[in-house]
Amino acid sequence: MTREARGPKEGDFITIKSYKHDGSLHRTWRDTMVLKTSENALIGVNDHTLVTEDDGRRWVTREPAIVYFHKHYWFNIVAMIRDNGVSYYCNLASPYVLDKEALKYIDYDLDVKVFPDGEKRLLDVDEYEDFSQRWRYGEETDRILKANVLTLVDWINHHKGPFSQAYVDLWYQRYQELLRRSTDQ
Repeated sequence: MTREARGPKEGDFITIKSYKHDGSLHRTWRDTMVLKTSENALIGVNDHTLVTEDDGRRWVTREPAIVYFHKHYWFNIVAMIRDNGVSYYCNLASPYVLDKEALKYIDYDLDVKVFPDGEKRLLDVDEYEDFSQRWRYGEETDRILKANVLTLVDWINHHKGPFSQAYVDLWYQRYQELLRRSTDQ
């Protein structure tokens, strides 16, 4: 089996591309370090990662962030490690696909932000309604996304997976080990 068939391995860097429902490119992250891949999920880290917006604007992420993508859930999770604690930005999005070019998904506008104190906010509801009508998301997509909001809130409330401090600590420590290993070589 070739490496391309297996996909990226721990320590490799990949590009992440988000698209809108109409197929247009929304945002690109360069050089996300892969921490773990499995049959259904990919865990990575962005740390001062170059991000390019659809209009060409560029910016760099400010802090390390553990990113979680799954092939069956319609969301992805970004755990931003900040001085005042971990903040989460959760994108309601299609399950990801991974090809030779990038990890790719469709961003469906709705976002859930979780603050270090546990406060949750559903963001961009107006944007979701606008794009849903413009691009005709359809009843099935709407139903799937709303069901996944409930799953996401359940994960948040029960500190499941990426919402566990132990998870964030484990993957951030692994990232630091990989960084040390790469500078020692």
